[in-house]
Amino acid sequence: MSAPLTVAQTQRRFVLLTFLRWLPVGLVVPVTVLLASARGLSAAEIGLVLSAHGAVVIALELPTGGLADALGRRPVLLLSGGCNLAGLLLLALAQGMPGFALAYAVIGVGRALDSGPLEAWFVDAVHAADPRADTTPGLARAGAADGLSLALGALLGGGLPLVLDSGSDRALAAPFLVAAALTGVQLVAVVLLVVPVGAPRPDVGPLASVRQGVRDVPRVVRDAVRLARGDRALRLLLLLSAGTGGALVCIELLAPLRFAALTGGEAEGGASYSLVVAAGFLASAVGSTCCGRVRRALGTTGRATALLSVLGAAAMLALGLGATVWLLALGGLLFYAVNGAAFPLRRQLLHTRVGAAQRATVVSVSSLALQLGGLVAVQGQARLYDAAGAGWAFGSAAALMLVLAAVSLLLPEGGDPGEAEGASATSPAAALEGPAAAASAEPAAAPRA
Repeated sequence: MSAPLTVAQTQRRFVLLTFLRWLPVGLVVPVTVLLASARGLSAAEIGLVLSAHGAVVIALELPTGGLADALGRRPVLLLSGGCNLAGLLLLALAQGMPGFALAYAVIGVGRALDSGPLEAWFVDAVHAADPRADTTPGLARAGAADGLSLALGALLGGGLPLVLDSGSDRALAAPFLVAAALTGVQLVAVVLLVVPVGAPRPDVGPLASVRQGVRDVPRVVRDAVRLARGDRALRLLLLLSAGTGGALVCIELLAPLRFAALTGGEAEGGASYSLVVAAGFLASAVGSTCCGRVRRALGTTGRATALLSVLGAAAMLALGLGATVWLLALGGLLFYAVNGAAFPLRRQLLHTRVGAAQRATVVSVSSLALQLGGLVAVQGQARLYDAAGAGWAFGSAAALMLVLAAVSLLLPEGGDPGEAEGASATSPAAALEGPAAAASAEPAAAPRA
């Protein structure tokens, strides 16, 4: 049996595995919607097939929660990676709504399985090496690796179709093939680097764990409803999560189409949009680091998030009404930045409203609220885009942001977000759990491979 990993070794492995995990995602973010559009799908049809991803994640996120404890971290990571690889290949070959819906559903299964096992392995391995070790530095470095890999992947994924053949939909499929190959590299890295930690648990089988997870879903929902019913602030925070999901899906679905329309083609639009996405990941990180200053300047979390929501509404109007690529880029960067700043403020307030026993439940329900908000909004916004144009679609998202600003003013006063919370939010990949859900790392409806 090999010697246990040191804290430093575990941290290095965790950072590398995080980088490899999100690099394929960054590659396909700029071209996911554009590939479907190039193959004949309307905005409304793209919204429907994207819903397959969100629906699968919503259905499986809680039931698969205990699977890593039953099977072990490495088998679940391999199973998740296998689903992601298969989904990327299916997307590269997809034709028509059924093909794209199947691909997104497969990636949704991988996303549900991927919810937490790598981070859990890291914490387990660090505590096995030193029970008193602080995991915050490793988590922060992994967040930086996450953002860097997404930004690098977005630049490569947006530029690759132009290099190959700007007039072919096969060129738009190339980033998916490259992402699939990189996912294979990630799977090899998981086999080599994720070593088992702790004693096995033969008394709990994987099927029993999934069955128990399914049985727990009604209880989780009941507990969350009971908590929210007795806490006005929690009700408001869940409403803000759902509304944020609705705004994020507008960016994810319609912004690539706007860039393609202004630049003259899907490949050109993907290249320009990839630059905005890469810069947006960095803008989200900057916003996260500034959230404490914004709150201190305005006095309360409610006023700070209200101002950020108003700025988000302005960003939506720039995306919908801008007549140049530069105005669209400015709107995208502004939205990423304000979303990155608002997320840790809301999340910190949420943690002050619940105890340790209910914390995981409420965070999970907040994530589900984000997904559900995106799932509902994607249908209306896509149809509005097809029927009335970009101005009305993004205008509806701007109106939603103004509603969120009004809701934010009803929030109670909260303390400054801690450094750990701010660090975890700097990565858009925290999206469903973080700001990019945020438009990258965890889109509200678009698939995270």
